[in-house]
Formats: sequence, structure tokens, C-alpha cells
Amino acid sequence: MKGFESFSYHLPMTRSQYLYFSLLSLGLVVFAVVLQQVGYQGVSFLPCPLCILQRVAYLGIAIFCFLAASASPIRKLFHGLAALSAAYGLSVAVHQVWLLSHPESSCGIDPLEVWINQFQLAQGLPWLLKADGLCSAKLPAILGLQVPEWSLLWFAVLLLVLLITFFRKPKT
Repeated sequence: MKGFESFSYHLPMTRSQYLYFSLLSLGLVVFAVVLQQVGYQGVSFLPCPLCILQRVAYLGIAIFCFLAASASPIRKLFHGLAALSAAYGLSVAVHQVWLLSHPESSCGIDPLEVWINQFQLAQGLPWLLKADGLCSAKLPAILGLQVPEWSLLWFAVLLLVLLITFFRKPKT
């Protein structure tokens, strides 16, 4: 047991790990945009309002991890904000996965779509932040999972690692 304790408490996140998390989060957003623009199996994956909120969470993780890598005096603050972004994204993804399994709960037109699309960023970057799809739409699965299920998985992994490393004591 002593060996496990020394392993778990002496592995703080390094600058390169923060940058890796930042690039991973950006990569997931890029993949979503590619699915939106190019499609998969002949289907264009139009982002719904919940998809856009998840993109914002991934961008939050990317930005805060990048800032944590570059600002060591307040690294812990940015690490915590990245974890909060991951928790937020996880909660949105859980809701969307629930909607996929309960399509009768969706009313079709989501009032959240109008609210999101009114933001200046959504109007300035419609290819990234404009919501056009339905939250309960069943699209082709990718490697057996729907996109919201993949998002749930990635948010869970990112949050778990961020939380574990947040509470680790630095090596002395």
C-alpha cells in the first residue's frame, strides 16, 4: 500500500500534460466541426443547442489548460476552472444522452436554440457555434456510439483526470 500512496501523490500535471489536454479538447471540437461540415455515412451532423454547449465546455477546458500550462503562479486556479468546464460539459452530455434514450421528451424545436443563436459569437462563427439540429436526433453511430455518448465518455475521462490531479500533493 505504501508504494501506491507514493505513486498517487507525486504526479502533478506537467506543462506538457496541460498542453496535451488543451490539444485533445480542441481536437474533439475540430472533429465535431468536421462531422458538421463533411458528414459521416452521407449524413451531415448538424449541431443542436446541447452540442454547442458541449463545444463551449471543450473550448473552456482547452483555454484553461493552456493557461495552466503558461501561468504557474495561478496554475491551480486554471486547473480548477478546467475541471469545472469538464463537469459542466459532462452534465450537458448526460442530459443529451438521456434525451436520446427518451425521444418522446423532446418537443422538437428547442427554445435554447434561439437563445444560443442570438449570441454575437454564434453569429460571427456560425460554422462553430450555431445550433441547427435537434437534440434527440438519432444520427449514425461512430464505432458503436452516438456522438453525445462519445462526448459523455470524453468529458468523464477529462474530469476524472483533472480531479485526481487537482487533489494531488506536489512532490517535495
